[in-house]
Amino acid sequence: MNTDFLSPISNDCLIYGSEYSFTSLGEVIKIYSNQNNFPDLEDVDIAIIGVKEGRKAVNNEGCGEDLSKIRNKFYDLFKGNWHTKIADLGNIEQGNTVEDTYFAVSEVVSSLVKKNIIPIIIGGGQDITYANYKAYENLEQTVNLVSVDSRFDLGDLEDELTSKSFLSKVIIKQPSNLFNYSNIGYQTYFNSQEKINLLKQLYFDAYRLGELKNIEVIEPIMRDADIVSIDIGSVRQSEAPANNNASPNGFYGDEICAVARYAGISDKVTSFGVYEYNSTLDVNEQTAHLIAQMIWYFIEGVNFRAKDYPFSTKESYQMFSVVLEDDDPINFYKSDKSGRWWMEINLITDNKYKRHTLIPCTYEDYVQAMEQKIPERWYKALQKLT
Repeated sequence: MNTDFLSPISNDCLIYGSEYSFTSLGEVIKIYSNQNNFPDLEDVDIAIIGVKEGRKAVNNEGCGEDLSKIRNKFYDLFKGNWHTKIADLGNIEQGNTVEDTYFAVSEVVSSLVKKNIIPIIIGGGQDITYANYKAYENLEQTVNLVSVDSRFDLGDLEDELTSKSFLSKVIIKQPSNLFNYSNIGYQTYFNSQEKINLLKQLYFDAYRLGELKNIEVIEPIMRDADIVSIDIGSVRQSEAPANNNASPNGFYGDEICAVARYAGISDKVTSFGVYEYNSTLDVNEQTAHLIAQMIWYFIEGVNFRAKDYPFSTKESYQMFSVVLEDDDPINFYKSDKSGRWWMEINLITDNKYKRHTLIPCTYEDYVQAMEQKIPERWYKALQKLT
């Protein structure tokens, strides 16, 4: 891959690192620094990338700076019982223009995904998600984007690309590679009814913060994601103060770590980012510590992937066919390996959408079908495919 877009991490992390235990992450992962050359990626599974770009972070100027605080906290943690190999590839510096930075992010992410390496992006405004999305253009596949955010960040069509309007740019970009968008944790008073209705009309998914008190609801959503983008402002201000757009309500620290772990467990997730960290507001480096733990939980999830999607052989699954009145049957599959459920859509003829034949679902969706009710997940996917 082209390493010209990446710069080594600062000496601050390495000086702090003299205090690391010899079994902590700072001692066992590959780190690109002035003292260490760019690491060999041959056996790397996960790569951390910092993005020092905050020029389009609305009302949160300064995000993208001093990412060493996150790294210091992460390096100080102990690795789990992991088999994955991790590297820290340093930072993408600000380009002459924001578009230059976007280009660099897209190139780096695309190169890593092609190598089956999962990039973890830290720093910068959430508009970097747009650059992450563009990285998938060269992969010639449709993608599902999950955003963990209290706001939809749709903006208006005529708005410039910022952290508050990046989603509309993703939706209208042609040719479109977006199959589905899901928002996790939106708060109604931050989003107009017009925007809420628009997502419904597009058959996208949006889950209010109050709906997620049972955090397990998030698992099938993440199981269908390719890109996961987390705005740290989705966490309540008392838990993560380092964001100028944070509010009194939001996820608790343990909940956002569970969200990150579900993202890691998903067999489909191939890139993960945590954005909008503003070090100038980080009281006692509390938010840096939380983000470090989120990264830890994401990696923990990757290590526990069941690898039961897509099908290896259908003999590894139990199939349940539910016949609905005046309609074709819906086939449900339950993995013998993980106990997770999928629904099947048999109406796909376009190869572009073949990878969306199976829709992650829950046992409750199966029960709903048995009661002659079409599961909402199945209906929405069908509308996007036909």
